[in-house]
Amino acid sequence: MTPYEALMDHQRETEVLGQIAGRLGWDQETMMPRGAAEQRGEELGVLEGMLHARRTDPRIGDWLEKADASDPAGEANLRHIRRSFERAARVPARLAQALARETSVAQGKWAEAREADDFAAFAPILTRIVELKREEAAALSGGGDPYDALLDDYEPGATGDTLSAMFDALRPRLIALRDRCLGATRQPAALDGTFDTERQLLLSRKLAVAFGYDLDRGRIDRAVHPFSSGSGMDVRITTRTDPADPFNCLYSTIHEVGHACYEQNIDPAYLFTPLGQGVSMGVHESQSRLYENQLGRCSAFTGWLHGQMADQFGDLGMDRDAFYGTVNRLHKGFIRTESDEVQYNLHVLLRFDLERRMISGDLAPRDLEDAWNARFEDDFGYLPPSASKGCLQDVHWSVGLFGYFPTYTLGNVYAGCLNAAIRDAIPDLDDHLAQGDPTPATNWLRDHVQVYGGLYRPREVIARATGSEPDEGPLLDYLEAKFGAIYAG
Repeated sequence: MTPYEALMDHQRETEVLGQIAGRLGWDQETMMPRGAAEQRGEELGVLEGMLHARRTDPRIGDWLEKADASDPAGEANLRHIRRSFERAARVPARLAQALARETSVAQGKWAEAREADDFAAFAPILTRIVELKREEAAALSGGGDPYDALLDDYEPGATGDTLSAMFDALRPRLIALRDRCLGATRQPAALDGTFDTERQLLLSRKLAVAFGYDLDRGRIDRAVHPFSSGSGMDVRITTRTDPADPFNCLYSTIHEVGHACYEQNIDPAYLFTPLGQGVSMGVHESQSRLYENQLGRCSAFTGWLHGQMADQFGDLGMDRDAFYGTVNRLHKGFIRTESDEVQYNLHVLLRFDLERRMISGDLAPRDLEDAWNARFEDDFGYLPPSASKGCLQDVHWSVGLFGYFPTYTLGNVYAGCLNAAIRDAIPDLDDHLAQGDPTPATNWLRDHVQVYGGLYRPREVIARATGSEPDEGPLLDYLEAKFGAIYAG
């Protein structure tokens, strides 16, 4: 074999092992017995040790020196492998294993603490995880900003400072729009009633298929925190149900389908290569948020959804226009994943600032609950009533995902840019959405974003699809136009 062929053969087996590790993680959040947490931690720790050894194999350095790429895909593969090799080589194997072991155990402890509303029970293992992540960040940063080193895992090329500048531009217009809407005389009604959970799941499955999710290569299960897992031929999603809030199930499903379709629609030739998965979490989130919001919550699509819900649950007590307002209703609340489009990013910015402080050492993990509550009261004007509706609501920190949260808002920014491009390219899109058919838009995303997988760099993906560099303007313009109309009068 040529050096490039030998490198790709080695990488293929590494990618396969990574998929196996991901499947163990999926099982842990869906079907694994609670009492198996300690054993699963050992299993994942050993598997992570094997993966770390493969990612730091000295032969990779030799192959990279000698490998020649014959096409853009080959060049991109070499770029990804070189970056991964250099980063992995900086992290000691014992640290990689310790992180895998501790985060696996912490996931179960987080779930127990969340159920018991007991942050103090979770604080010790969170402290341990932050210590390990700070150690990892120091190893990766090479004297640079530790938080940037962690962020680079999820959004290559981004920095905390550049994101802060973007977020600072978002905040004032979001707060002004939120205050204007909540202060409006006319307020959309909340959905009232009890909605059978099995019927919710039936409708969520119909929505998943409508948005292009291939159930022959996927499945839908329930989890505490909805997520998508896998790539290629095995891409699984989860959702959750609440008898009082069917939107939670339906829109969680559409959101995760956005992630899943990105993975399912990547060029099959890239399977088990570095190009065979989404290029970054920001680009990934752009797909899920666009599916969920710009498509799933627009007036044309909610008009169709109104009829579907009436078929499943009976008279909803409102017409289609009122239902559109209800779907997009601004409301006070505590949970990020249940937040409306206007306030969602304020939830993300809170987490971004707090996790940066934890990694810098400015905030001790044991003080997180107090810091969270103080910041939440500053941003939203009221206090969370419990830890489960405050700092324990998200799974991310328990599994070590520091640097992940800001990609949610970055994804919204990317989605705003992509939505503007889609509307220009498909002027009759609303006619299709009114029939429950988002495929013109999802096909456009498949052809302009998803099929490329990791071929291009994150910002390059958006720029190529839209014709311009991404910025926050299209998202803010979209939000102000949409919610200004809903809350007019």
